[in-house]
Amino acid sequence: MNSFSAEERLALRESVHRLLSKGSDERAVRATMDTPGGYDSKLWQELAGMGVVGLIVDEAHGGAGVGPMELELVMEEVGAALLCSPFLASSVLAAALLYGLADEELNDRLLPGIAEGSCIATAAVTGRNGCWTPDGVTVSGQEVDGEWRLDGCASFVVHGQSADVLLVLANTSQGFKCFVVESGAAGVGMTALPTFDHTLRLTEITFEGVKAEHVAAQIPAWDAVARAMDLTLVALAGEQAGAAQRCLSSTVEYAKTRIQFGRAIGSFQAVKHMAADLLLETESSISAARNAAASLAEDADGAAEAVSLAAFACADAFVATAATSIQMHGGIAFTWEHPAHLYLRRARADAQLFGSSSFHRERFIQALGA
Repeated sequence: MNSFSAEERLALRESVHRLLSKGSDERAVRATMDTPGGYDSKLWQELAGMGVVGLIVDEAHGGAGVGPMELELVMEEVGAALLCSPFLASSVLAAALLYGLADEELNDRLLPGIAEGSCIATAAVTGRNGCWTPDGVTVSGQEVDGEWRLDGCASFVVHGQSADVLLVLANTSQGFKCFVVESGAAGVGMTALPTFDHTLRLTEITFEGVKAEHVAAQIPAWDAVARAMDLTLVALAGEQAGAAQRCLSSTVEYAKTRIQFGRAIGSFQAVKHMAADLLLETESSISAARNAAASLAEDADGAAEAVSLAAFACADAFVATAATSIQMHGGIAFTWEHPAHLYLRRARADAQLFGSSSFHRERFIQALGA
């Protein structure tokens, strides 16, 4: 794993910021979220050309090979820009799961395509209850005449309909195993799920006797999923922290220029107090996300606690900031045409995407006890 200096991280973040400020402004986000695929293929290739799509993929497979700290900073910009893309699904969750499983032959085949953006992968882990625990796995695998077949249903698959390759976790007589399935394989059925956040694509995938390639995992499959989920939660926390900070900055700018009763509303004490509360929320969320990234990068003893803390703290901060931003903007922000509406929808969707705040609080308490 490569480790960037502070200056290199800043340069990376600035490059991503410049690209997304043009390619993922409000107008682009609204246009992209109405497309069937839910992402801009041109912008996706530009991100790939910058090395962002292959950020955590190692250099041997065509990526940048950096770690959680660099990923978290990039995700702050992704969140601020409300980027519509399969980045979290393919470049983070799927790529991290492949590395965790450590099937070298499979990695040599899939990771170069993921790094260059020509192959979109995603992971099918949980069922319709969406609990993201071993009990939630509802796909089963059975070996018949030397071939593995999958049956069952996986739900809440991020960008499942955009994926070329599915990494499917299944129950077998030998415990959990991971399988590779082509998205167009016979017996695979896909249904788009309704989402509160129109920039998000979730899919329910059914398997009926689907022929699958068994992954020769070097560690237990669920352990690999857990590791990949930790990195994904850090990335999501970075997205939430960056989006919350953008909500705050845009709201403060509005408060400086919106005149009521002959004064800028930012001069009113009540508005100042609300802004101060949001500043505390956003700064705390940024600290939590970056601390979790650093703990994961260093494999620190308290990494599990740090990840769970970031998962619920950043989710709650983003929801609170987005909701208060609408209140501080007044009636205009309640309309669909105002960008504050988009941030609130992303905040509420992200807060449930890989487990609720209550779920991650419980994990945090359990990690502290351990």
